[in-house]
Amino acid sequence: MRKHCLASKLFRSLRILHFSPTFQDQMTARRVVELELVAVGLLLMVQCCVQLRNTHPLHEIVDKVNENGGPYIGLVMAYPTEEMALQTSGVFVPNSQIPWVDLAGRRFNIGKIKNIDVIYVMTGEQTLNAGITVQILLDVFDIEGVVHYGTAGSSNDSLSLGDVSVMKYVAFTSSWKWKEFESKKGKLPELKFGAFNFPERGENLLAKVEFTPSQLLSTGKLMEEIFWLPVDSRWFNISAQLQDFELQQCINDTYCLPERPKVVFGLLGSTADIYLDNAAYREFLFRELNVSTVDEESASIVMTCLSNGVPSIVFRGISDLAGGEEKLLSSSLSSLASINALSVAVEFIALLDKENRLHDHQKQVKSFSFYTQHLST
Repeated sequence: MRKHCLASKLFRSLRILHFSPTFQDQMTARRVVELELVAVGLLLMVQCCVQLRNTHPLHEIVDKVNENGGPYIGLVMAYPTEEMALQTSGVFVPNSQIPWVDLAGRRFNIGKIKNIDVIYVMTGEQTLNAGITVQILLDVFDIEGVVHYGTAGSSNDSLSLGDVSVMKYVAFTSSWKWKEFESKKGKLPELKFGAFNFPERGENLLAKVEFTPSQLLSTGKLMEEIFWLPVDSRWFNISAQLQDFELQQCINDTYCLPERPKVVFGLLGSTADIYLDNAAYREFLFRELNVSTVDEESASIVMTCLSNGVPSIVFRGISDLAGGEEKLLSSSLSSLASINALSVAVEFIALLDKENRLHDHQKQVKSFSFYTQHLST
């Protein structure tokens, strides 16, 4: 769908240029025809990309969304609190003609953030919902890449409530091989249940579990077993410009956090279909895997994007300590963490657009220079 949309837009643009008098002065008609043929070739190569079937009642509406806008940034969150942060911020402006499309029980909201085309969707909790939603987003709409924001628990004592983690890698940490009693040590870290017996450590018939890698399937590549899933390196490098971005410190008029929250880059994240509220396991994850944040969706979103060859990035605001000592106003902290993660995500989208425009301008200058050199020969 993405290639089809891009090829169609390229072809329409070239037809306009073909009849432009100013363009005729810069490039011969022969050059335009050659480029038109390239665009037609792209259209023919992309036979019926994954999209809504022709008989689907929303087929024409989705086509209009892709033709009239995009490529879009996919903005993804999991919880109602996280979506509420976006809705109350006022930064998202819905499309006046087609403000949303409902597919498979999910609402895909079409609009703009800072005049940039965006489609946002709430996935619902946990890995399966997240993966399904992002796959629908990528299959149906013309998506440039996926920005994911939300809340997370902290397993790293250096992270404070309200901080935003821009993780570089994330892993599924609930994919285990449950091993026999007194079995040999595996290649990846193991959780030995006997080590957590109370009041004394000892043996336990539950034995231990070994963490296992995920199987990454992607177009044109062999299946790869991978434990740490990377976010897009270019997007991550661009996001580093937000290191000094100022975050919200106060929950309300009467209570503020003791220190201003910060944006932290390059940490490791953990995803599992588990709401973690246990100090012992929290400490284990940080000690054995160097994991700093825990959530239920990030790895699924990143993995779906990797499978489709689409860039992604994750911003997670710290809303709790995953079983640490803090027990304060959890709902209020979740709201603050959502607002801070959203704020960083919005600034990243604006920064990405700026970088893309600069990159496109440089390409245009280079292309124009190439064609003028050929015309003069």
